[in-house]
Amino acid sequence: MTPGPDRLPMPPPDQLTPAQRRAVEEISAGPRGAIMGPFVPLLRSPELMTRLQKTGEYLRFHKTLPPRLFEMCVLFVARRWNQQFEWSFHYPIALAAGLEPAIIEAIGLDRRPEGMDAATAATWDLLDELHRTKAVSDEVYARALEALGDRGVVELVAAAGYYTTLAMVMNTARTPAPAEPALPRLSTSEAR
Repeated sequence: MTPGPDRLPMPPPDQLTPAQRRAVEEISAGPRGAIMGPFVPLLRSPELMTRLQKTGEYLRFHKTLPPRLFEMCVLFVARRWNQQFEWSFHYPIALAAGLEPAIIEAIGLDRRPEGMDAATAATWDLLDELHRTKAVSDEVYARALEALGDRGVVELVAAAGYYTTLAMVMNTARTPAPAEPALPRLSTSEAR
């Protein structure tokens, strides 16, 4: 991510439009409890922000995909987009959801984790193949279907798309990360 100042910080409360105020109130009343991260730059389009955050609210809080695999997806996308906010925010959530530290470390280094169970390996392989080739082979799809079911596969792919959208918005806006841990820097030869 290109360093520099936040391009789209939170507008002062007295400068919010009525539509922006409603959007802030709605997101603050939901499970997130406040507006932060990608929703700050997205607030420039309050209806889009509200619709996107509702999609994310479903994916994050009401999905059938196991939480550790969902969080693995978020970290995978954060690594692929070098998105520091999502990495820092979701890293502790992934640990709390039971994603093994060694898997998180490998994702941070943009390496395939070792010692994964079948569901974790199927998740990695589907995300990796889809991002690298823009398609999913029959073999990878069959393993993901076996491990996650058809609803889980759809939710996994939708989550990757959703978090890609958020990463693109935040990378454009230069949204600052909330805290440590930092996404590991890759050498020039490793960076995508």
